[in-house]
Amino acid sequence: MSPIRTRITATAAALPLLFACDAGSRPGPATTATDSAGVRIVYSDPASSGATCTIGEEPTVVIGDDDSDENQWFSSVRDAARLSDGSIAAVDQAWGEIRIYDSVGEHLRTMGRHGEGPGEFQDPYQIWVVPGDTIWVGDYSPWRYNLFAPDGGFVRVVRLTPLFINPSRAGGVLDNGYSVNSTVTWFRKADYSVADSMVVEGHGPGGQLVDTLASIPHGSWGQDNHEALRTYWLPRLFDAGAVVDAGGSAVALGHGLNAEVRVLDDGFNLRLIVRWTEPGREVTGADVSAWREDYTRDYDRPTSSPMAEAYDANISDGRPVADLFPAISALMVGRDGRIWVRRYDRPREQRGWLAFDPDGEFRCHMAPPAGSVLEFGSDYVLLRHESELGVQTVQLYRLDLP
Repeated sequence: MSPIRTRITATAAALPLLFACDAGSRPGPATTATDSAGVRIVYSDPASSGATCTIGEEPTVVIGDDDSDENQWFSSVRDAARLSDGSIAAVDQAWGEIRIYDSVGEHLRTMGRHGEGPGEFQDPYQIWVVPGDTIWVGDYSPWRYNLFAPDGGFVRVVRLTPLFINPSRAGGVLDNGYSVNSTVTWFRKADYSVADSMVVEGHGPGGQLVDTLASIPHGSWGQDNHEALRTYWLPRLFDAGAVVDAGGSAVALGHGLNAEVRVLDDGFNLRLIVRWTEPGREVTGADVSAWREDYTRDYDRPTSSPMAEAYDANISDGRPVADLFPAISALMVGRDGRIWVRRYDRPREQRGWLAFDPDGEFRCHMAPPAGSVLEFGSDYVLLRHESELGVQTVQLYRLDLP
């Protein structure tokens, strides 16, 4: 596996650092060290800790469950974030709107619509709230940010230089107005010998490129040469990719193969490395069989080519399989600076989240909630929930930490 190459902006020069993709275990007890550059390195063993964080049994706020009110009906909720007064901003991608709801879920105002003018959206995608409750909305194509005041007034648009044609694959907006944006570059070869790369960049408040922060391997793909498919690109089963998030005053970077997250400050300087034990990650034949059984149970084989052959390629004995399960499937920076790591779900397992405090110390385990996490706060979790009938809601739950 190629190393993750990271370029960190320093006061004198940019220092190249390497992530070694060793996937090795670390000492059991939590230990802390500081390297020669003053970077704090924290090792933890979550498996030895019973500390658990939980969310409330019932949501304290539900938005989107009243089909008699068009302001309480979502077509496609893409993201949501909480403002300082407890109100919630949600982006409906299909309607091209940002809606603000008060702390009990009552609709207050709507901003934006589809269009190309000031404060209008091509395709609103994600949302961040920075100090002063300025709302940043990621929009494409091309990728840019529309900024709104909390009262709904349009502030300005931030366009990236150089231009991002497609949406940023991962990143976020920091409290100081800097943003982290990423693209994926294909280096694919038919024999799976070269991984794609996620390039992570830091941009200033005006959208100008400040520095390239990292280049992270992002999964290996190869070709299945079925006659109907000709050149069908297929990822290695259980392969690891890049995980990136940014918010508050922290940028979190990792490669899914490693039980490690590197944390940069809001000046893009490396300040912290978080490492933890993740034993028993070897992929077995039973794991592969279970995945294939679940795939054939959940998806019907299409009756026509080339889709039928694509289906067959997914479950083919010839599809390459990773040796180790990834340690990470997702990464989030909480509004309070905590680092949340979504553990990779092995076949027929739901493994939940690990929480680390801003100083890198392990805090707690959290079981996977019934919904997609949109935001972690100090004492709350925002979720997107979809019912069996396809009704989408934004739900706020109380978060209790040990």
